[in-house]
Amino acid sequence: MIELTGLTRRYGRTTAVDDLTLTVHPGHVTGFLGPNGAGKSTTLRMVLGLTTPTSGTATVGGVRFRDLPRGLRHAGALLDAGDVHGGRSARAHLAALARGNGIGVARVDEVLGQVGLDRAATRRIGGYSLGMRQRLGIAGALLGDPPVLLFDEPFNGLDPEGVRWVRGLFRQLAAEGRTVFVSSHLMGEMEHCADRLVVIGRGRLIAEESLAEFAARAGQTEVVVRTPDPTVLVAALTTAGATVRSVADDALAVTGVTGERIADLALELRLPLYQLTTRTASLEEAFMALTAADVEYATGEDR
Repeated sequence: MIELTGLTRRYGRTTAVDDLTLTVHPGHVTGFLGPNGAGKSTTLRMVLGLTTPTSGTATVGGVRFRDLPRGLRHAGALLDAGDVHGGRSARAHLAALARGNGIGVARVDEVLGQVGLDRAATRRIGGYSLGMRQRLGIAGALLGDPPVLLFDEPFNGLDPEGVRWVRGLFRQLAAEGRTVFVSSHLMGEMEHCADRLVVIGRGRLIAEESLAEFAARAGQTEVVVRTPDPTVLVAALTTAGATVRSVADDALAVTGVTGERIADLALELRLPLYQLTTRTASLEEAFMALTAADVEYATGEDR
């Protein structure tokens, strides 16, 4: 379990993390989301003792990470796949981590096989692709078989097979009862692998809830309709209190009435319907709606 209590980090007049209090529970893949500059990486660094909080606490299993002996046995992390010595082999890199944390050398080959790098174990890391370095970083996180795992942008550089593998790995680790905390900008991947979300903006907590609860925050359910005579249907829907807008393929997006009510109106008007689809907000739409005020670098379209 990861617990943050009043966690704050200031750099001069800039507050990177602002009084953050939350709990990341075991048995779940928890996605960690926020716009650029929201404070996600700073938060992860404070959990791991790499950045000192200005105030507040961050604990792993009730203890500050820096106070834990042989830290990789308690928490494993991938923060930067490029933060490795390019002249070493993958096996040598992991063996050094293992020695420093009292982990048997046999575990090195186990995790190399687990992440699919066993055949490249003796190659210099400098010749690895970004995807291979991501796999090596994940191997390092798994090395101590820890109950808590943190990953920052773990999908970067992975091919489709690698992305699918990582999704399955995270779900498996959570099913084993571990705490899995994953920061990513890839909304589609979070939608596929996370079952809970923590969302921050400008260092402050915006949401801490299930994926379904977060998506429901984005607004009303929308019904997409296609008919050969949209003008007549729009007039009837507006009279019934609906809000209607045009979307692609000559369809109408309707909010404020149910799909059943739309079907009844079309029947009364003797209008055929070519499409009647109920659509809920995607994770990306919910995220954009709820963090719009916290985007540090907005384009003209986003302002």
